[in-house]
Amino acid sequence: MIIIITLLVLIMFVAAIAALIFKDLISAVIAACIVSLIAAILFYFLHAPDVAMAEASIGAALVTTVFIIAIKRTKRYEE
Repeated sequence: MIIIITLLVLIMFVAAIAALIFKDLISAVIAACIVSLIAAILFYFLHAPDVAMAEASIGAALVTTVFIIAIKRTKRYEE
């Protein structure tokens, strides 16, 4: 079990760094969504299913949807 948790934390760390590095905003939001989903899985492994459900539904689904809609509705330009 400790190997799975360590692997999830490493993937979470890589996704968080990727969200910082990506120039494309949609890619950064997707990477942040991956971080949130892995956090929900880790909460479930820590025997907190209520927190895991809240993180998955609000952190991953709702926030990602709002960010993607906001990005799509704004004009994008390169300097």
